[in-house]
Amino acid sequence: MCLIPLVLGAIFLLPLTYFSLFACGVFLLAGREWGRFIDPRKANVVMVSLALVLIGLMAMVPPEQIWASGLDSTVSWVLHGGAAWWLVSLVLVLVYPRSAACWRDHLWLKALFALFSLIPFFWALLALRSYQYEQDPYFGAWLLLFVMSLVWMADTGAYFVGKAFGRRKLCPRVSPGKTLEGMLGGVVTASLLALAVTQAISLPLYESLVLLVASIVAVFASVLGDLVESMFKREAGIKDSGQILPGHGGIMDRIDSLTAALPVFIVVVRLLS
Repeated sequence: MCLIPLVLGAIFLLPLTYFSLFACGVFLLAGREWGRFIDPRKANVVMVSLALVLIGLMAMVPPEQIWASGLDSTVSWVLHGGAAWWLVSLVLVLVYPRSAACWRDHLWLKALFALFSLIPFFWALLALRSYQYEQDPYFGAWLLLFVMSLVWMADTGAYFVGKAFGRRKLCPRVSPGKTLEGMLGGVVTASLLALAVTQAISLPLYESLVLLVASIVAVFASVLGDLVESMFKREAGIKDSGQILPGHGGIMDRIDSLTAALPVFIVVVRLLS
């Protein structure tokens, strides 16, 4: 909870250029923690490698050009690649631990997983924040906050419903504490938020349906993002992704759900619009 004021300040108070730098900082810290999943001795190497890829992409597409004439094609390909990765990761989670035999001993493959997890997340952050920036600098900020709030509401609903009614384990071999009832409680809670927002801003019926469907899919994706991080931490034999946040673990422990939810939300909206 102590991070929420910092996140809100970055979203609403920083101009787009400085918000991009803030997102780069989050990306680099998350990249280093991903390096611990791959090989603790090479965490900095992984971080630098991911940073070089990011620098190359940012040189191709400056943040202020993401929506210059519709969503930039490079960013679109990155986001769709991220969505495809989460479909692959769903299979990896469902058949774990058998799936681990395919990637456990292949550092390059785990590095590729890091790339497909973090690069689309970064561009989704910027794409949402910069949407209609020229017309209204705060429109994208509210849009980004909405998607993040969906994940936060889903986490809250899942926790309380899971505590009260949780009986059936969702994915016991990956994360024994999560229940099917908790997940469904989180989806319902987030759906109510999405429904309330569509009613409050008086969207046309079809646009309301698109937003609601994208929100629900993004929430399911957020659950997957959490499970995927748990899977990699389990394989690495670590409890928290890092110690940068005393008592709260690492950056990845805080953004694992968002890494999946943000790019998936954009992709679903664009596919249905």
